[in-house]
Amino acid sequence: MSAHRSPVHPATPLETVHIDGQARPATSGTGREIHDPADGTVLAIVAEGDVADADAAVAAARRAFDDGPWPHRSVAERAELLRRVAALLQRDREEIAIIESRDTGRTLEECHADVDDVTGAFRYFADLVMTESGGRVVDAGDPDVHSVVVHEAVGVCALITSWNDPLLQAGRTIAPALAAGNTFVLKPSEVTPLSTVHLIRLLAEAGLPAGIANLITGGDQVGARLSEHPDVDLVSFTGGLDGGAKVAQAAAPTAKQVLMELGGRNPNIVFADFCATDEGFDAAVDGTLRAAFLHSGQARSAGSRLMVEELVRERFVSELARRADSIRLGRGTLDGVECGPLISARQLAEVEACVTSAREEGAVVRSGGSRPAATGTVPAGGHFYRPTVLDGCHREMRVVREAVLGPILTVETFRTEEEAVTLANDTEYGLAGAVWTGDAGRARRVARRLRHGTVWINDYHRGLPQAEWGGFGRSGTGRVLGPTGLARYRVSKHIWQNLNPRPKRRLSAG
Repeated sequence: MSAHRSPVHPATPLETVHIDGQARPATSGTGREIHDPADGTVLAIVAEGDVADADAAVAAARRAFDDGPWPHRSVAERAELLRRVAALLQRDREEIAIIESRDTGRTLEECHADVDDVTGAFRYFADLVMTESGGRVVDAGDPDVHSVVVHEAVGVCALITSWNDPLLQAGRTIAPALAAGNTFVLKPSEVTPLSTVHLIRLLAEAGLPAGIANLITGGDQVGARLSEHPDVDLVSFTGGLDGGAKVAQAAAPTAKQVLMELGGRNPNIVFADFCATDEGFDAAVDGTLRAAFLHSGQARSAGSRLMVEELVRERFVSELARRADSIRLGRGTLDGVECGPLISARQLAEVEACVTSAREEGAVVRSGGSRPAATGTVPAGGHFYRPTVLDGCHREMRVVREAVLGPILTVETFRTEEEAVTLANDTEYGLAGAVWTGDAGRARRVARRLRHGTVWINDYHRGLPQAEWGGFGRSGTGRVLGPTGLARYRVSKHIWQNLNPRPKRRLSAG
């Protein structure tokens, strides 16, 4: 999907930037077309923000934090606002899901699930802050001293999100940031900003004071400015490894906190014992398909590396390929569609190049490996690619090493538990993974040994707002969700109080 700049025309609907409680065009007066990945048509034109807009948004967030009431509101007041946002998300559930589906190409089922997950995150952080005490008392060993550690908002946060799962990424960073008492500037992906724009409007409707939540739609220059800005205290970035490295470099001179959720090359391990019954076999095959091809494989947590025990390899891969070929492609808003388009022509080209490279390196295409023919549900102008199963893969292949977002599943084989763990950990990334086995002891052993931030046992793509999410290695730093997800938007302060101050011996002048 190419992005085109165009002059703002009065007759053209324009999604605006939101600064200090006001929605307005970008300073540049230009807009960016947002395209439907299913057919290439224009969905909307959003304001093309730039450095001037970023500076204005940071200034508004800074004033709201330094001089406004939000950081000093009681936890009960902040929690109540989060609950109002959750209620509004459910009120607009269908509308938001359709917006997200049209913008990203994902199925309505997936988009409904994301609205529910974001709703759950707002409710969870509202409940979490309500359970906290006023601080942790530290015994100073002196009855005349009261010592306590308190937690305060970190300040102005820059939240930079990616094009896949845009509502989910925005919601699970906004909720803890607000619960902790911060203000923020949010830059959604320039490719898929529409559901995020809607969420910002809901924050205002819920009664969030002006200046606390600011939104800039725009390209890389906005993200770069937010990362380096001296008045930003924390940067949260979701995206690729290259983008994360640039954010970290830009933030380093001002020593601001940097939190990153990056890519993954996620292992899905299937042991033969789980496939001993027809029910277990079917569950593992269906789980593997869901792990690999949800959101057309564009989820960063996609289980795109299948590792199957040699004893069941041929039967498992044959059935997997057969079912992959029967996955229904089409526009995500249509009933019965299981996989939508890729996000852009660029992403489609990257997937095609990856499959070509895999073929050249010896991989065998068991299903997919090409664009589909246009049908009643698959428009000719869409960025569709058939779910692809690549057999005979090994660690040296590009398709196994690199975190490519698309409907590509690689197949590797193992003989022993030790070999399975070694293969699964043989990656620079460590976001997520899964193990399918009927042996409870093996399940626990393998889960403990996997160097990945989330490990599923006999399941995939499930999450809870109470449980931390994040990766090891090059999959990022820090965690979202859970108690740690709130703590990352806070700083600790030690307060020492002398309850009985008395004159002390003077220091010698000599």
